[in-house]
Amino acid sequence: MSQETTHFYDVEVEWTKEKIGTLTSEGLPLMEVAAPVEFGGQAGFWTPEHLYAASVNSCFMSTFLAIANNSKLEFKGFYSKATAKLEKVEGIGLQITEITLRAKVVINQESDLEKTQRILEKAKKNCLVSNSIKTIVSLESKIEIS
Repeated sequence: MSQETTHFYDVEVEWTKEKIGTLTSEGLPLMEVAAPVEFGGQAGFWTPEHLYAASVNSCFMSTFLAIANNSKLEFKGFYSKATAKLEKVEGIGLQITEITLRAKVVINQESDLEKTQRILEKAKKNCLVSNSIKTIVSLESKIEIS
Protein backbone atom coordinates (compact mmCIF):
# COMPACT_ATOMS: atom_id res chain seq x y z
CA MET A 1 0.00 0.00 0.00
CA SER A 2 1.14 3.51 -0.76
CA GLN A 3 2.71 5.41 2.12
CA GLU A 4 1.15 8.67 0.89
CA THR A 5 -1.71 9.94 3.00
CA THR A 6 -3.47 12.02 0.36
CA HIS A 7 -5.26 10.42 -2.58
CA PHE A 8 -7.75 11.73 -5.13
CA TYR A 9 -10.63 9.89 -6.81
CA ASP A 10 -12.18 11.52 -9.88
CA VAL A 11 -15.71 10.59 -10.88
CA GLU A 12 -17.63 12.23 -13.71
CA VAL A 13 -21.33 12.24 -14.45
CA GLU A 14 -22.96 13.33 -17.69
CA TRP A 15 -26.67 13.75 -18.19
CA THR A 16 -27.93 11.60 -21.07
CA LYS A 17 -31.75 11.88 -21.02
CA GLU A 18 -34.69 12.45 -18.71
CA LYS A 19 -33.38 11.89 -15.16
CA ILE A 20 -30.58 9.52 -16.24
CA GLY A 21 -26.85 10.07 -16.51
CA THR A 22 -23.65 8.14 -17.12
CA LEU A 23 -21.15 7.85 -14.27
CA THR A 24 -17.52 7.28 -15.28
CA SER A 25 -14.08 7.10 -13.74
CA GLU A 26 -10.84 6.32 -15.55
CA GLY A 27 -10.21 2.58 -15.79
CA LEU A 28 -13.68 1.61 -14.52
CA PRO A 29 -16.77 0.43 -16.39
CA LEU A 30 -19.38 3.12 -16.94
CA MET A 31 -22.53 3.01 -14.88
CA GLU A 32 -25.92 4.48 -15.66
CA VAL A 33 -27.40 6.36 -12.73
CA ALA A 34 -30.75 8.01 -12.21
CA ALA A 35 -33.03 9.61 -9.72
CA PRO A 36 -35.00 7.12 -7.60
CA VAL A 37 -38.49 6.15 -8.70
CA GLU A 38 -39.82 7.98 -5.61
CA PHE A 39 -38.47 11.22 -7.09
CA GLY A 40 -39.59 10.77 -10.69
CA GLY A 41 -36.79 8.51 -11.88
CA GLN A 42 -36.99 5.21 -13.68
CA ALA A 43 -36.69 1.78 -12.11
CA GLY A 44 -33.65 -0.36 -12.83
CA PHE A 45 -30.89 2.21 -12.26
CA TRP A 46 -28.41 2.82 -9.48
CA THR A 47 -29.40 5.98 -7.61
CA PRO A 48 -27.38 8.34 -5.42
CA GLU A 49 -29.14 6.82 -2.41
CA HIS A 50 -28.12 3.29 -3.42
CA LEU A 51 -24.56 4.41 -4.15
CA TYR A 52 -24.36 6.14 -0.77
CA ALA A 53 -25.36 2.96 1.07
CA ALA A 54 -23.11 0.91 -1.24
CA SER A 55 -20.09 3.08 -0.46
CA VAL A 56 -20.52 2.49 3.27
CA ASN A 57 -21.15 -1.23 2.80
CA SER A 58 -18.25 -1.86 0.41
CA CYS A 59 -15.88 0.15 2.63
CA PHE A 60 -17.02 -1.89 5.65
CA MET A 61 -16.29 -5.11 3.73
CA SER A 62 -12.87 -3.91 2.56
CA THR A 63 -11.97 -2.80 6.09
CA PHE A 64 -13.15 -6.13 7.53
CA LEU A 65 -11.08 -8.07 4.98
CA ALA A 66 -7.94 -6.04 5.74
CA ILE A 67 -8.30 -6.40 9.51
CA ALA A 68 -9.19 -10.11 9.25
CA ASN A 69 -6.10 -10.68 7.11
CA ASN A 70 -3.85 -8.80 9.53
CA SER A 71 -5.40 -10.72 12.43
CA LYS A 72 -4.93 -14.08 10.67
CA LEU A 73 -8.66 -14.84 10.93
CA GLU A 74 -9.67 -17.76 8.77
CA PHE A 75 -13.26 -17.56 7.60
CA LYS A 76 -15.39 -19.16 4.90
CA GLY A 77 -17.79 -16.38 4.08
CA PHE A 78 -18.66 -12.73 4.52
CA TYR A 79 -21.95 -11.04 3.64
CA SER A 80 -23.31 -7.62 4.53
CA LYS A 81 -26.57 -5.85 3.74
CA ALA A 82 -26.77 -2.08 4.19
CA THR A 83 -30.14 -0.43 4.72
CA ALA A 84 -30.18 3.36 4.40
CA LYS A 85 -32.99 5.39 5.98
CA LEU A 86 -33.95 8.51 4.01
CA GLU A 87 -36.22 10.94 5.82
CA LYS A 88 -37.15 14.59 5.97
CA VAL A 89 -35.28 16.36 8.75
CA GLU A 90 -36.74 19.57 10.18
CA GLY A 91 -34.82 22.61 8.97
CA ILE A 92 -32.54 20.52 6.71
CA GLY A 93 -34.71 18.68 4.20
CA LEU A 94 -34.16 15.14 2.96
CA GLN A 95 -31.25 13.33 4.55
CA ILE A 96 -30.01 9.77 4.95
CA THR A 97 -30.02 9.74 8.74
CA GLU A 98 -28.87 6.21 9.38
CA ILE A 99 -27.44 3.13 7.73
CA THR A 100 -27.74 -0.27 9.34
CA LEU A 101 -25.15 -2.85 8.35
CA ARG A 102 -26.28 -6.45 8.79
CA ALA A 103 -23.15 -8.55 8.54
CA LYS A 104 -22.79 -12.31 8.56
CA VAL A 105 -19.45 -14.08 8.81
CA VAL A 106 -19.01 -17.83 8.54
CA ILE A 107 -15.99 -19.03 10.48
CA ASN A 108 -14.26 -22.39 10.72
CA GLN A 109 -14.02 -22.82 14.46
CA GLU A 110 -15.89 -21.76 17.57
CA SER A 111 -12.69 -20.51 19.19
CA ASP A 112 -12.71 -17.60 16.69
CA LEU A 113 -16.15 -16.28 17.73
CA GLU A 114 -14.93 -13.44 19.97
CA LYS A 115 -12.07 -12.56 17.63
CA THR A 116 -14.49 -12.32 14.70
CA GLN A 117 -16.87 -10.08 16.65
CA ARG A 118 -13.97 -7.79 17.63
CA ILE A 119 -12.85 -7.58 14.00
CA LEU A 120 -16.39 -6.71 12.84
CA GLU A 121 -16.61 -3.94 15.44
CA LYS A 122 -13.15 -2.67 14.53
CA ALA A 123 -14.07 -2.67 10.83
CA LYS A 124 -17.19 -0.60 11.55
CA LYS A 125 -15.17 1.83 13.65
CA ASN A 126 -12.34 2.19 11.09
CA CYS A 127 -14.27 2.35 7.80
CA LEU A 128 -13.08 5.57 6.20
CA VAL A 129 -16.40 6.23 4.46
CA SER A 130 -18.39 5.86 7.70
CA ASN A 131 -15.89 8.14 9.40
CA SER A 132 -16.37 10.74 6.63
CA ILE A 133 -20.15 11.15 6.86
CA LYS A 134 -22.58 12.42 9.46
CA THR A 135 -25.04 9.56 8.96
CA ILE A 136 -25.30 7.24 11.96
CA VAL A 137 -23.95 3.80 11.04
CA SER A 138 -24.94 0.84 13.18
CA LEU A 139 -23.92 -2.80 12.99
CA GLU A 140 -25.94 -5.96 13.55
CA SER A 141 -23.73 -9.00 13.25
CA LYS A 142 -24.27 -12.72 13.02
CA ILE A 143 -21.44 -15.22 13.18
CA GLU A 144 -21.94 -18.83 12.09
CA ILE A 145 -19.63 -21.77 12.54
CA SER A 146 -19.27 -24.11 9.59
